[in-house]
Amino acid sequence: MFRHPTQNHWANVRVFEFDSPSKGGKRGTEIPAIQQVSGPSFAKTTPKKTSQALEFHSSNKWKAHFEASKANAKLMVIDFTATWCVPCRSMEPVINEFAAKYTDVEFVKIDVDELMGVAQEFGVQAMPTFVLIKKGRVIDKVTGVRKEELQKKIEKHRTNNIIMHK
Repeated sequence: MFRHPTQNHWANVRVFEFDSPSKGGKRGTEIPAIQQVSGPSFAKTTPKKTSQALEFHSSNKWKAHFEASKANAKLMVIDFTATWCVPCRSMEPVINEFAAKYTDVEFVKIDVDELMGVAQEFGVQAMPTFVLIKKGRVIDKVTGVRKEELQKKIEKHRTNNIIMHK
């Protein structure tokens, strides 16, 4: 459940790390939730592109972009993340790699602390969470640091898009 930052709103969120045995963890182990210690983030007004992914810091900008995306069949992958989430940070280079490789797919990054309402709308309860969308509809979801699973789902759903347009 999402709450105001002063009410320890991430106490019920679980953070997962799956693919990092090199860090001493076993595959599939859960890391306890990390609580946010800083105050609320200040919203920016324009989407920002970091590497290959668009970042949204305003719910109005996000809503406008999301509504516009409903008009096409392009696959959109939303990376729900937080600055304090270590497993989320470990997936950032992976998302940048996928964005460079799959240029026909749109990659979006949303910080759950800045856009709590958007995270709630998509039912984000653990992080990292990746939501795959086409024409405004959720078609798949991956939770945790699961590079291979995310890649398979991206390839599956972008392939459907390529076949539809041939």
